[in-house]
Amino acid sequence: MSLIKSISGIRGTIGGAPGEGLSPLDIVKFTAAYVTFIRRNSSRNTNTIVVGRDARLSGQMVNDIVTGTITAMGMDVVNIGLASTPTTEIAVTEENACGGIILTASHNPKQWNALKLLNEDGEFLNDAQGKEVLRIAEQGEYTFASVDELGHVYHNDTYNRKHIDKVLSLGLVDTEAIAKANFTVAVDAVNSVGGIVIPQLLRALGVKNIIELNCEATGKFAHTPEPIPQNLTQISGLMADGKADVGFVVDPDVDRLAIVMEDGRMFVEEYTLVSIADYVLSHTPGSTVSNLSSSRALRDVTELHGCSYSAAAVGEVNVTTKMKETGAVIGGEGNGGVIYPESHYGRDALVGVALFLSLLAKSGKKVSELRATYPAYEIAKNKIELTPEINVDAILEAVKKRFSGEKITDIDGVKIDFADSWVHLRKSNTEPIIRIYSEAHTMEEADKLADSIKAVIADMI
Repeated sequence: MSLIKSISGIRGTIGGAPGEGLSPLDIVKFTAAYVTFIRRNSSRNTNTIVVGRDARLSGQMVNDIVTGTITAMGMDVVNIGLASTPTTEIAVTEENACGGIILTASHNPKQWNALKLLNEDGEFLNDAQGKEVLRIAEQGEYTFASVDELGHVYHNDTYNRKHIDKVLSLGLVDTEAIAKANFTVAVDAVNSVGGIVIPQLLRALGVKNIIELNCEATGKFAHTPEPIPQNLTQISGLMADGKADVGFVVDPDVDRLAIVMEDGRMFVEEYTLVSIADYVLSHTPGSTVSNLSSSRALRDVTELHGCSYSAAAVGEVNVTTKMKETGAVIGGEGNGGVIYPESHYGRDALVGVALFLSLLAKSGKKVSELRATYPAYEIAKNKIELTPEINVDAILEAVKKRFSGEKITDIDGVKIDFADSWVHLRKSNTEPIIRIYSEAHTMEEADKLADSIKAVIADMI
């Protein structure tokens, strides 16, 4: 059993003793703490919290406990049912709510679920806010309402359509060009809410030929849900047989988008953001942002457009904060997360699908031909395990000094930028390891760079 408490929410496996997994008692405790935090800090004059969930097997059970706890705290719930993470974020602002809770463990397997916590702007809590929720929970600083002050639950199943309409209204979404291109599009939604909303979006965009894989929202994930190459053999095989022009894969809560090329090869998640940023910048020049572990290709494409790029610490809330600081027109994360402020400040696969199809239709290229126009990089993901008594912070500080002649960024671990490559070292919050992400023009070069950094750390130890 596992229970992970972080600034972005509470994630755990279903079952087990309280405190060891995401048990009903833990769900009540952290929901009550969150409601207490919202009541103390929201500027809204409403008494409402939005709740949406993905389709995983434990979703209804967790939903019942969360909505019951919120009403027991004297707050009202707008329950939007099966809905993506970005849909729930949009619903918070549309309802003028005090906050929102998304019941999803994102790309984690079926035994996991989580409470993802939103502020009144439909955005994730920041570090200080998340820590305050955890403090309230541990101190038990919450009080339940009397019988005359209990909240109410209101059901609203219109937000999937409202989200689609919001995407269609974006100026850079060209439904005429998409319809004219007459694409055949394959979709793998891993049996979660993407199976409901992505085909609906495609039809609204003018796509007539849709091949649906794992689009029944049963929560019985057809494969490990993280949209990475080793989990996508089914759609890759279909594409290799020439069945479709492009394939889209989303994770269970539909905030990440992976693209499969017409020949079955992966477009690569990193390049979801790169390609969409290229399209956005060609029409609306401005700055871009991604996190420190994302591909340098975004920086390269941004500079080709004569614009400026900034890096943020890892984590969606850190990326959105930097985007607001720099006035970025597009940003996101290399895991396929596209954040387009013209729509809202949240990773949104629906926005990604619509903008990518607009780009593809206007380019007149095949997906593989489009991919070949972008800078070629490969990212290797490694780790080095340490003994518990080793001071990881001291190791990272020593690495900074060792490479002081290079460009160093230390807002989140240590990132070393070389002329044609980079390496990013971050310590784990849950175990004595250092995660090592490295990027170069080939995977061989990226792995070699990671190995050299491992050797440096081994010498220090």
